[in-house]
Amino acid sequence: MNDKTIWITGGSTGIGRALALKFANNGWNVAVSARRENLLRELEKSNQNIFPYPLDVTNKENCSEVFQNIIAKFKNIDISFFSTGTWDPKKEKDIDVEQIENVMKVNFFGTLNCIKSVEEYYRTRGSGHISIVSSIAGYRGLPNSTGYGPSKSALNNLAESLYFDFKRYGVRVSLISPGFIKTPMTDKNDFKMPFLKTVDYAAEKIFEGLTKTNQFEIHFPKQLTLILKFLKILPNSWYLSLVGKLTKYQKR
Repeated sequence: MNDKTIWITGGSTGIGRALALKFANNGWNVAVSARRENLLRELEKSNQNIFPYPLDVTNKENCSEVFQNIIAKFKNIDISFFSTGTWDPKKEKDIDVEQIENVMKVNFFGTLNCIKSVEEYYRTRGSGHISIVSSIAGYRGLPNSTGYGPSKSALNNLAESLYFDFKRYGVRVSLISPGFIKTPMTDKNDFKMPFLKTVDYAAEKIFEGLTKTNQFEIHFPKQLTLILKFLKILPNSWYLSLVGKLTKYQKR
């Protein structure tokens, strides 16, 4: 068995799946979780270093149980990569409270459930790495983003808070902020996505950031993220006016 192990949630499709293959191809043990067990089984067949652990991140007990099963098999988890997410653009254009609650339940509280399941392990171990997948949508408020953007903004704040809390135990916390990556989730978008990249591109950037750097935020592609980081520091009046003009925001 290999020496290094990573646990990836949201691993049945998109960035999570591509990253699972990237780590497995580089000799890591990859414990991969998602709700759709059939997709996990297909992924398992593609590489002998991939091991499926079906999981519903909204179930706290299930998160704890799956984590214990992974520890029992591999003894150690060097990186926990939490990337579960959901998005329905058609329901984001209005204040759909039930939809927003579901997005927060999966994107924010689902991630939090996973972090809670590994908290004691990492603090006791005194080393390791927890990585949280957010989005550029969490940088500032955007039109037609009543649930997804706020859920990612909450993850940004959470990651910063946990950075301080875990650093005292020697545990690294990082934040992943992808731009537009072609996945089944972004395929739902009905607008042109600037600097759209592949999942393999994202997996390469994340792998390098997790294994070859010690940076807090891993963001890409830089052509887009650096522009958005500049927008983050603009005064509210400038930002709201600029984004309003760029998106031609009008009353519906």
